[in-house]
Amino acid sequence: MLFAFLCTDKPDHLQLRMDTRPAHVDYLTALNGEGTLKFAGPFLGGDGKPTGSLVVVEAADLAAAETIAAADPYAKAGLFETVDIKAWAWVFNNPASA
Repeated sequence: MLFAFLCTDKPDHLQLRMDTRPAHVDYLTALNGEGTLKFAGPFLGGDGKPTGSLVVVEAADLAAAETIAAADPYAKAGLFETVDIKAWAWVFNNPASA
């Protein structure tokens, strides 16, 4: 099952995001190598700077998705103000359906 992580950064935490980014990228790269990560990227503010993240993973259930989200270096560093995890169905442009 797919799960979308909708993550909103705490205000004025851009430097924490930038400092933690290498570890976050390494974490997502490992998830990608396992086939767990489906896609990811930052939300951008009007100034073009990151304000949060969208991460979509495949996990057995909500508990497994929560474990993946909690292990993200951004989450561990306290970057996020909120993280909503929602089951998600990839209907359009899903490469698995091609």
